[in-house]
Amino acid sequence: MQDKIGAVRENIARVMVGREEVTDLLLAAFLAGGHVLLEDMPGTGKTVLARSMARSMDVRFGRIQFTPDLLPGDVTGIHYYHQQRGEFVFREGPVFANILLADEINRATPRTQSALLECMAEGQVTVDGETRELAEPFMVIATQNPVETYGCFPLPEAQLDRFLMKLSMGSLTQAQERSMVDRFIDAEPLASLGPVVTQEETRALRAECREVYVHADLRGYLVQIVQETRSATAAGVSPRGTLALLRAAQGYAMVKGRDFVVPEDIKAVAVPVLAHRWIGGEGGEREAVLGIRQILQTVPVPTENWSRS
Repeated sequence: MQDKIGAVRENIARVMVGREEVTDLLLAAFLAGGHVLLEDMPGTGKTVLARSMARSMDVRFGRIQFTPDLLPGDVTGIHYYHQQRGEFVFREGPVFANILLADEINRATPRTQSALLECMAEGQVTVDGETRELAEPFMVIATQNPVETYGCFPLPEAQLDRFLMKLSMGSLTQAQERSMVDRFIDAEPLASLGPVVTQEETRALRAECREVYVHADLRGYLVQIVQETRSATAAGVSPRGTLALLRAAQGYAMVKGRDFVVPEDIKAVAVPVLAHRWIGGEGGEREAVLGIRQILQTVPVPTENWSRS
C-alpha cells in the first residue's frame, strides 16, 4: 500500500509547490481517520490543497461555503414534502461526502458550526430524530482566516478538539514561488488532476494505519509529552489529545513509508495535534506552540530499535 500513498503525494505535488510537509501532515490525518483545520491568510492555497487531495482519490467531494446566514439544514440536509409521492423525503446535505471542504468555517454562527460536531465525532447525522451513517472514508478539511475577525465566530473549544490537526500553509520561498508561476503560466494542473487510488484502497489504507506498530517505550514517551502540558498550565491537553497524538504518529509513519513509529514521527505531529488543544495558558495558541517545542526538547527521547521484533 505504500506505493499508493506515494502516488497520492506525487499527484498533489503536480498542483502544490513547496507544500510537501503540509501535504504529508494532511495525508497522515486522513490515514488516521481525523479532520484538519487549515488556518492561514487568503490566497495561500488552502482550498486548492483540499481539492487536490480529493481529486487524487476516487471519492465523493463536497464543499460548503460558510456564511453568517448558513443554517444547520444547509449542512446536514432537510426533510421536505414531496408532492408527487405524498410524503416527506430526506434531501442529503453536502456533508454526505467522503472529503468535505468547510470553507471559512468561522464565518458561520455557532449553531451552524455545531451541526458538523456530530458528523466529525461520530460519523453520522441526526435530522428530525433520524440518524444516518456517513460513508467511509469521511474527512472534514476546514479553512479559516486568522486575521479577519469582522463577521466571524471563533470556533468553540469543543469543536476545535474534534480536529486531529491544525495546520498553517506558511509562505513560499522565492524559488518556490517562481516554480509555481512557471507551472501555472499556460496550464491549470488542478483541472486535469485525476484519481490515483480507489475508494476501496483508501479504506484499506485507513485500516492499515491502525496496525502501525508503536513500541511500548514510545507509548510512554507520547504520554509523558501530554502529561507535561498539564503540569505547565492549569488545564493541559485532554486524554482525547493523547489518542490523537498516537493516531497522528501512526499516520505520519505510514506517509514516510514505515510500518512502525519512530520518535521523529511523534515530534513531527506534536505541535499540529496538541497546540490548539492546550487550554488554560495565558498566552494563547502561540505560547502553546512554544511550550510544546520546549517540552519536546526537555522530555528524554527513549533509544531503541523501534521496528516490530
